Amino acid sequence: MSSELAGRNAQHWAKTRSLTILVLAIWFIFAMVVPWFAKELNSFTFLGFPLGYYMCVQGSLIVFVALIWFQNFRQDAIDDEFGVGEE
Repeated sequence: MSSELAGRNAQHWAKTRSLTILVLAIWFIFAMVVPWFAKELNSFTFLGFPLGYYMCVQGSLIVFVALIWFQNFRQDAIDDEFGVGEE
């Protein structure tokens, strides 16, 4: 393997790893931190529901679906940037 190809593979992996770490951090916040503070969030309302309740039963699910879309979109862009994307 040429050093240029190895360098491009290392850059591709670094960007992919950074994206994965970002998505996992956001997932952790909405899966663990928000429910942990649900009682405190209930002092606010959103669409007539206590915010802590809403974030646990609906808001987190919306964020998870958005995260799946975001990661797929960004990973496709990273793959295309390094020439390993599907045609």
